[in-house]
Amino acid sequence: MAKIASSLASSRRKSRKSHFSAPSHERRVIMSAPLSKELREKHGVRSMPIRKDDEVTVVRGTNKGREGKVTSVYRLKFLIHIERLTKEKSNGQSVQIGVHPSKVVINKLKLDKDRENILKRVGEGREASAKARAKKD
Repeated sequence: MAKIASSLASSRRKSRKSHFSAPSHERRVIMSAPLSKELREKHGVRSMPIRKDDEVTVVRGTNKGREGKVTSVYRLKFLIHIERLTKEKSNGQSVQIGVHPSKVVINKLKLDKDRENILKRVGEGREASAKARAKKD
């Protein structure tokens, strides 16, 4: 089967390069996290770009099950920092542990006007494609 979009590279090397040299506005989308089952049902959206003040639960790694509010989104390192998720350094200083957004689930969204518009737009798109699929069958 031929490639559909000829402008997209399918080579591992080029895909990795475009991922790690992505500009900030693309990193926002890359740094999306899945929504909890309740939020998924409510909004009809599977995942959202994560932002500060969202409440999340870690679902992978040694901190699995820990909950907290996102204190910072570190786009340069593809990490988020969650409150109360710290480790002690050997000199006694405590540092925040970075977690990749795909390894958390969003429990509570910080909604503002723009974010509500995004949810509405994506939800409507999902409904329209479901109707088109139903009509096709």
